[in-house]
Amino acid sequence: MIATTACVALLVGLPVAGCGDEEPDATSGSATVGGGESTPATQPAATTSTTTEPAARALVPPPCPPSDNCERASGEILYVERVDPDGDGDAHFVLLSRESITAPGVSVIDVRVDLRPSPLPRPGDQLAASGPVYEGSYGQRQIQADAIRFRRIG
Repeated sequence: MIATTACVALLVGLPVAGCGDEEPDATSGSATVGGGESTPATQPAATTSTTTEPAARALVPPPCPPSDNCERASGEILYVERVDPDGDGDAHFVLLSRESITAPGVSVIDVRVDLRPSPLPRPGDQLAASGPVYEGSYGQRQIQADAIRFRRIG
């Protein structure tokens, strides 16, 4: 988790490029873990643009159950902590996210071992999650995921 905290601290201190209205590129389908429906990636209509990759819709986070403490976030994965130092088997994802759960433009998602996809999504892929927001081991706000969706890019 030290690396996650360092990554978040670095991201908070730097202006983040690409936080505008641009949508990320995608070339593959989507997946859902922990409930909810998966929305397959759609191929956009042909255009006269010279780009080589189709633009993807934003990945929609799974719904929150009725609760006072549930948040939703989605975005591009910036960092993946595959091995958690406390040994409980969860994975942590740092997202470039408009929801700004952890810091401006950044959301940290804690995915417990029973929701952990195999293989794990990588930086550049998209992830969306919903769940309660708790304080992490370093005082950061993070979503403890009850449900996730992800889309592999490339």
